[in-house]
Amino acid sequence: MAVSAVEKETKDFVSITQKIWDYFSSEQFWNFIVSASIKIFAILLISYLIVFIGKRIIARFFKIRMKTPLKYSERRQKTLLKLSQSVLSYVVYFSAIIGILSSLNINVAGLLAGAGIAGLAIGFGAQNLVKDVITGFFIIFEDQFGVGDYVRISTASAAEGTVTEIGLRTTKIVGATGEVYIIPNGQITEVVNYSLNNSKAFIDMQVSIEADIEKIEKLVTEYLETLPEKYKELVSVPVFVGVQNVSGTEMTIRIVAETKPQQHYGIARIIRRDVKKILEKNGIPMAYPKMMIYDSSRVVSRGDENDGNKDI
Repeated sequence: MAVSAVEKETKDFVSITQKIWDYFSSEQFWNFIVSASIKIFAILLISYLIVFIGKRIIARFFKIRMKTPLKYSERRQKTLLKLSQSVLSYVVYFSAIIGILSSLNINVAGLLAGAGIAGLAIGFGAQNLVKDVITGFFIIFEDQFGVGDYVRISTASAAEGTVTEIGLRTTKIVGATGEVYIIPNGQITEVVNYSLNNSKAFIDMQVSIEADIEKIEKLVTEYLETLPEKYKELVSVPVFVGVQNVSGTEMTIRIVAETKPQQHYGIARIIRRDVKKILEKNGIPMAYPKMMIYDSSRVVSRGDENDGNKDI
């Protein structure tokens, strides 16, 4: 009985093995492999070409749109450009996946139905993802900030830098030292956008309290009037405000310059450098730290001598 059972199991195993071998070595199987491989390669190639050409068509469309006399916001167009290209990639590659599954004779309709039921269950645990997408939609719709803007975003840890990409789920920011922040849109609680309005540079410089303030105002004002022709970053002629503060042996003079967004740092450095040269050239002393040393022993000895003289 035991021998016959072993023989039966051996025959069953050999039969199954033979069926598998016959299937994989059959002409029908290899025809299917060749046909499916060609279909998959064609789907991937067509998808790549659609995305490649589509992105360039979208970029060309927005480039032409920027040249129209309607004066669209450049930052908003860049944001919509990135978003449109991302949506195109998602749609095409998702369709490619469906096509590949169909070419492998996988029931896509049943798979999608099952995925829909599973997605309903997963959706209850994906509230953060839904929150990210909704928040991203309103960020783009309300134009809170765009690609190229310099912003400070308050999240669990504050991030500050230039926006490089805005998606429906995340926002990417590059910091001043090159670090990249990838922030889920649902975690953005507060945004400070430095690129929407013109910036102002406040240049404070210290001069000696003995300096002629009227002469300083005349020299600096003449210099400031020449700047708008040299620097396109300036919106108007910088203003010499006057004496901002007096402390000890020094005065603080202030100059205010209005520039295009985020251009005030460079303009402030230029004005500070040139004003220093102008003041030095005209013999106007800059403030410098002074130190006074008192010899307490000599003061005491002189006091004693005076007291002695008074007694005499």
